[in-house]
Amino acid sequence: MKALVLSSGGLDSTTALAMAVRKYGKDNVIALSVSYGQKHDKEIKAADAVAQYYGVEHLSLDLARIFQYSNCSLLKQSTEEIPEESYAEQIKETGGAKPVSTYVPFRNGLFLSTAASIALSKDCGVIYYGAHADDAAGAAYPDCSEVFNNAMSEAIWEGSGHQLRIEAPFVGITKADVVKIGLELGVPYELTWSCYEGGDKPCGRCATCLDRAKAFAANGVEDPAL
Repeated sequence: MKALVLSSGGLDSTTALAMAVRKYGKDNVIALSVSYGQKHDKEIKAADAVAQYYGVEHLSLDLARIFQYSNCSLLKQSTEEIPEESYAEQIKETGGAKPVSTYVPFRNGLFLSTAASIALSKDCGVIYYGAHADDAAGAAYPDCSEVFNNAMSEAIWEGSGHQLRIEAPFVGITKADVVKIGLELGVPYELTWSCYEGGDKPCGRCATCLDRAKAFAANGVEDPAL
């Protein structure tokens, strides 16, 4: 069995990559990173560093043109500023009526569909991605939910002629749980990048920075990336 892992260079996808390498061996794992028009390339560089660390093949795609019509605050063309508050605070402001401003329209749906085509072409039987329960909470990122994962899993399984399945090992657990698993696996979190900003150091103020800090604190350790 060969596995393709959607690798953003962040905490969750790197932990998923570590799990895949442990299960299938580095020679049977491929990392796939996608540029989607984000404001910086820090996470792509991090994904490359992680792939080199694990010694896995690293593929990259540029799908920025697909998102050129979106005003998502993560994207280069956006007129919106990236919020400096937690997801919970953002959801409270909208009452959960819509996703947060950093939700890239149907990104995981597109990424998984693209990954499915590549995975089949590369003789892979499974796709790993790092969606977790905290991201789906309050419909912040609806394409990280268990319902979405189950639907995509069935579509890809059927659409591939029962050759390919999706593995989302964290979809029912929190980011703190992901960090716990990663620490046990010896994941090189010092190589990862989660911050929505592209500075020399993580900003510590955006939602993903806040969530990451909370996850490491819950495990009683400092974030190696800091």
